[in-house]
Amino acid sequence: MTIQWDRSGVSSKVGDVRPNSAAGIAGIIIGRRLLMAVLVLALAGAPSASFADGKAKETSREGGLGAAAAISSLVYGPVKLVYATGGLIVGAFAWAFTAGDSQVAEKVFTRSLRGTYVITPDILTGEQELHFIGRDVEEPIARTEAIASVEPMTTEPLDDSGYDEMGW
Repeated sequence: MTIQWDRSGVSSKVGDVRPNSAAGIAGIIIGRRLLMAVLVLALAGAPSASFADGKAKETSREGGLGAAAAISSLVYGPVKLVYATGGLIVGAFAWAFTAGDSQVAEKVFTRSLRGTYVITPDILTGEQELHFIGRDVEEPIARTEAIASVEPMTTEPLDDSGYDEMGW
C-alpha cells in the first residue's frame, strides 16, 4: 500500500490496501501447521488410546458420567437457584410478618437454601443422595459405612458405682 500526500496535507491511498500477501499467507500456513501438530499430539496422548481394553471402557464410562452430570447441572442448577432465591424472599417476608420471629424465617431459609446445587457423577450412580429441599442440621445422616463396618464397636465397661475415674 502506498500513501501519497497532497500539498493540503490530506493523504490519499493509492494501490492495493491489503497487507503484504506473501507474509499473510506464510502466517496462515504456519498457524495451520501448528494447529495440526497440537491436534496430533492431543490425539496421540489421549488416555483411552494407551489403556488396556478394560481400562478404556472404565474411562469412557467415567467420561460419559461426567458429561451427563455437567449437562444435568446446567438444567438443575438454575432451577435450584431460583428456588433458593424464592426461599430468601419468602423467608424475609415471614420474618417481617411474624414481627421478627427468627425461628419461622430459619425454617424457610433452611429448607430453601440448604441442599444440593450441583449434580455429580456420584449422584447419578446412586452413591450420594440428591437433596433439592434442604435438611435441618440436627437431622442425623444415615451412614452406610458405619452399618457395613466389620470392626466391632469398642466400649468401656460401665461402672455401676456412679463415679468416674476421678471419683466424682
